[in-house]
Amino acid sequence: MIGKSFVYGNEKFEYEINFSQRRRKRMAIHVRPDATVRVSSPADRSEEDVRAAVLARAEWISKHVSAARKLREGVIPRSYVSGESFFYLGRRYRLKVDRCGGKAPSVRLLRGCLRVEGTANTAGAVRKQIDRWYRDRAREVFGRRMESLFDTVTWADSIPEWRLLRMRRQWGSCSPRGTILLNTHLVKAPRECVDYVILHELCHLREHNHSPRFYCLLDKVMPEWRRVKTRLEGMAEMILNE
Repeated sequence: MIGKSFVYGNEKFEYEINFSQRRRKRMAIHVRPDATVRVSSPADRSEEDVRAAVLARAEWISKHVSAARKLREGVIPRSYVSGESFFYLGRRYRLKVDRCGGKAPSVRLLRGCLRVEGTANTAGAVRKQIDRWYRDRAREVFGRRMESLFDTVTWADSIPEWRLLRMRRQWGSCSPRGTILLNTHLVKAPRECVDYVILHELCHLREHNHSPRFYCLLDKVMPEWRRVKTRLEGMAEMILNE
């Protein structure tokens, strides 16, 4: 990654450049949920080319950075105490911590609550239990959706290898060898958002870029993906809040 900056109005904006080794033809500018800016560029372009593209979209970048920062303002760091809100498949649940002795540690959904029982009397212990529960649910939900959605894929012979990874800036990725990584936090999003990310990565098995061919493929398997992507981006700060 290469770090650069530019000034627009009275503000200085930082951005990262990733010169892709894949056969990328176009530059793509992304404002991520944490309000950082990343530019993915074909390897044959120069830093000056990237800067020119960034400056041409300075107003757009400024607007989206401001929107991302505004979303972050309403997100309060978690204390892992009863009453806090947690998401699972798009629904909001209230945390209920029960530290009564004699109970085996467990996490479950019950009557609109995410109940953590029998855990140690520390926020760290509660968080550890919840993190493990989310990971177990993600493995179950993503596996089930991967099998179901694979029926729409005609360009691969078998379900690809996939793994879970906690990420702050990506929902998923697909390696050149075809291994898919899915963000554990994604299980907090609505099912259609889970499906969008999985289908996005499955399309990369055929098109390892974001070329027009890639988007044509995505349009074919999920015509409404743009609406779903916007929905997911709008929930990102709440979903990624730990």
